Amino acid sequence: MSTQTHTVFPLLFLVFITITTAAAAAAAAAAIRTSHELPTFREAPAFRNGVGCPKTTWVSSSISKSLNPDSIIHISMTLDSTYLRGSIAGVLSVLQHASCPENIVFHFLASHNRIDLHKTILTTFPYLKFNLYHFDTNLVRGKISSSVRRALDQPLNYARIYLADLLPNSVSRIIYFDSDLIVVDDVEKLWKIDLGTHVLGAPEYCHANFTHYFTENFWLDPNFSKKAFNGRRGAPCYFNTGVMVIDVLRWKQGKYTEKLEVWMKMQKRYRIYELGSLPPFLLVFGGDVKGVEHRWNQHGLGGDNLQGLCRDLHPGPVSLLHWSGKGKPWLRLDSNKPCPLDSLWAPYDLYRHPSSSLFAEII
Repeated sequence: MSTQTHTVFPLLFLVFITITTAAAAAAAAAAIRTSHELPTFREAPAFRNGVGCPKTTWVSSSISKSLNPDSIIHISMTLDSTYLRGSIAGVLSVLQHASCPENIVFHFLASHNRIDLHKTILTTFPYLKFNLYHFDTNLVRGKISSSVRRALDQPLNYARIYLADLLPNSVSRIIYFDSDLIVVDDVEKLWKIDLGTHVLGAPEYCHANFTHYFTENFWLDPNFSKKAFNGRRGAPCYFNTGVMVIDVLRWKQGKYTEKLEVWMKMQKRYRIYELGSLPPFLLVFGGDVKGVEHRWNQHGLGGDNLQGLCRDLHPGPVSLLHWSGKGKPWLRLDSNKPCPLDSLWAPYDLYRHPSSSLFAEII
């Protein structure tokens, strides 16, 4: 072999390494450039109604009439870049287990990136019936005080308080879901609970120590507890606001948004609780909630609000798993430190991992 041939091979190898390294660098740079954009997701399969599902059409206008409006299930969730992966998994879980998925309408609330979020939902769920509403964060400006965890202080966490005002008049009942849960049962069972004269239905936990949710400032001033709980039908019980069935008409008639705002303003002056948007709901509705089976909110799977350690399920059947608390399943799975129950969330994850896209681009 000639000296020239010996010289060419190292040069070719060097060129190959240079090109490969440059491609990897370019892909990495692209990943960095898009790190502030919304995550991307695989397209979900189409879910069709089963035999016996009533035919419906949904028209969001308060003037036009929908076909069989009583057969339409309305569900609301918030959308933002931080919890979008959880929201997508939640939507997929609802559709996958519903007997009449085509009769479900989602009402999403967002404060930023509405165009991009709308595109993400549309491309991930091409057959989904949904509306996307703008939540004006000015509504809570000056009404939010710091809590035990920064994530709880985001304005969008308070959007559920204003939900009834954002929906079209044709929506008289709605289910509110947090973005860190999955449904493993037919959501129609939850939808059809009888609220009676109650405004709100949710699983209650009366064994929980209700006093822990409020500061000494609250309990030392009898005017606070008297204002909150006098005249209630029963003793106040804890309930988690991540799963609620709401009578929208009764909410509007009773001006419950204003009642919740009263306590938010009180909090700013006297510091009467430590836990974000939950305590105002406990103060306004505690003792006057339609109890729902515990199976519809197996909450606390994200651990507490400070450490987020692994937790087991509560005893009893399960229709909904809720990773309330600091630990989120997608973060623990990505860090290779999952909790055992995170494996139940993983099958609903439609997220396209950047690492796999980067590898595909390089090779």
